Amino acid sequence: MITPEKWEKLHERLVKLEIMEADMEERFIRGSGKGGQKINKTSSCVQLMHAPSGIEIRCQKTRSQADNRYWARQDLCERIEEKVLGEKSAKQQVIEKIRRQKRRRSRRAKARMLDGKTKQGKKKRLRGPVRPED
Repeated sequence: MITPEKWEKLHERLVKLEIMEADMEERFIRGSGKGGQKINKTSSCVQLMHAPSGIEIRCQKTRSQADNRYWARQDLCERIEEKVLGEKSAKQQVIEKIRRQKRRRSRRAKARMLDGKTKQGKKKRLRGPVRPED
């Protein structure tokens, strides 16, 4: 259940981005994916079309139609902000950061990294106390 305060904040965000409710065409369609008979029978998936920008959003995050209406508008705001401001949303930045972290290094990069580590290890071994030779 989305609180009235959240709806109010979303409305302010829509006004700030100059998105009018009249520009949005909202349809309720049947969802797809897991959920069985319930998802096949109810039209809880929200399809939101923003005519001026041509952006189409489909949202079926929850089983509630009202909640999906909120989340669809939220996604629309993020997409338009990304388009207008040219900045990626914080959520998108986190996703890209994780993707970069998971990406494997190439063989050459791995070899270069290991060479640097062995050089550093040798340097540290030389810092030890001087041992007399027998």
